[in-house]
Amino acid sequence: MSVTSDPRTSSRAVSADISAGVEYRLVRNSVVREVERGRTQKIDVCDAHPELLRAARNVGRRTDESCPMCTDSDLVMVTFVFGAKLPAGGRCPGTVAELNQLRRRPEPVLCYEVEVCPACAWHHLMRKYPAGGPKAKSRRKLAQ
Repeated sequence: MSVTSDPRTSSRAVSADISAGVEYRLVRNSVVREVERGRTQKIDVCDAHPELLRAARNVGRRTDESCPMCTDSDLVMVTFVFGAKLPAGGRCPGTVAELNQLRRRPEPVLCYEVEVCPACAWHHLMRKYPAGGPKAKSRRKLAQ
């Protein structure tokens, strides 16, 4: 990711060539600790949107990790992909093959991985990362 921070300007610009992903596990762990300490109520963090829960039940990828809120259910990972020529609400690929196809698109896309507990409605954005675009094309040519 290229970020310019010139002290003579008051704004920071991010170039169109964003190649870094962002992990949100530290934020997630902080939220879990706040619930454990009683500073935040479970009802405030176990409030997943019905569409996210539907996606988790139907196309999510099961993990071996227990839900940090209810500990009764395993978490499910749901990926949403946003970009040009995709629906405004993004795409939620149902298979790994479909996700890989979206990652190799000629147009750049942004992928969001959300962990969800279908039992108690816990959800948290775990990471976001760019995919597709011109770099995906060059990687495909090298693989052939």
